[in-house]
Amino acid sequence: MQQLAAQYELQDLLALPDEVARNNWLAQHGGRVDAVVTSAAVGLSEATLHVLPHLRVISSFGVGLDKLPVAAAKARGVAVGYTPDVLNDCVADLAFALLLDVARSVSAADRFVRRGDWPCGPFGLTRKVSGARLGLVGLGRIGRTIARRASGFDMDIRYHSRRPVADVAWPHAPVLTELARWADYLVVITAGGPETRHLVNAEVLDALGADGFLINVARGSVVDEAALLAALQQRRIAGAGLDVYEHEPNVPEAFFALDNVVLAPHMASGTRETRQAMADRVAENLAAFYATGTLISAA
Repeated sequence: MQQLAAQYELQDLLALPDEVARNNWLAQHGGRVDAVVTSAAVGLSEATLHVLPHLRVISSFGVGLDKLPVAAAKARGVAVGYTPDVLNDCVADLAFALLLDVARSVSAADRFVRRGDWPCGPFGLTRKVSGARLGLVGLGRIGRTIARRASGFDMDIRYHSRRPVADVAWPHAPVLTELARWADYLVVITAGGPETRHLVNAEVLDALGADGFLINVARGSVVDEAALLAALQQRRIAGAGLDVYEHEPNVPEAFFALDNVVLAPHMASGTRETRQAMADRVAENLAAFYATGTLISAA
């Protein structure tokens, strides 16, 4: 925010007290706005887009595009920028942290020791990760980075996407339930939005089975949360590692009682280095647009 304020005339809409104040500001000043900075979490409504008649560019902090009116913006000739690539490593790292945690019960074991339960008997056996079968739901930039991480654990890798990805050696699984049935660990890293809503449903979870684990570092909407909760409660899957939720930051309290799920607060890109790189890309996208009319990272 300091960097933007030093270069542009800046109005922080989120600093205004409520939605009424924001709408009043937009009604009075929207005609003067030619750039919007937002984030994947906050997005920009199509209704707001309509009250910005001279908008030229949107620069978003994050890779998710499901809360941005990309098609409507492009139809008006508004450029849309985002921050891919710079967060691939950290999201992949957290995906593997969740996978290792839920498979080896690291968080549950920590609670076991802290409760003083160890003197009463040994902790239960956990699951091996090295050499296991990893299924990826999506194989974009982050999905490929996760696959490379998995190769270091000698994992057998397959992926599901709408069509095969060129120039990769990993086998494509055209049917998601078949991938889930094959996999020991199913990692969700596909785009959010209406096309993928509840892509991972009860049928997919049943195919994953009582020995399978689900990891979601994509969007909460991709997984049917009620079906997942039921599968965890009934031990129809072995466990889950979640960084995203359907209605975050509100997480169903029923998850809190379960020892077979690891819960993170949408923190996959949340390292100092990566968040700085994302902020830099937001500013670089704006600077490039004003200098050349093009973006470094265009949606």
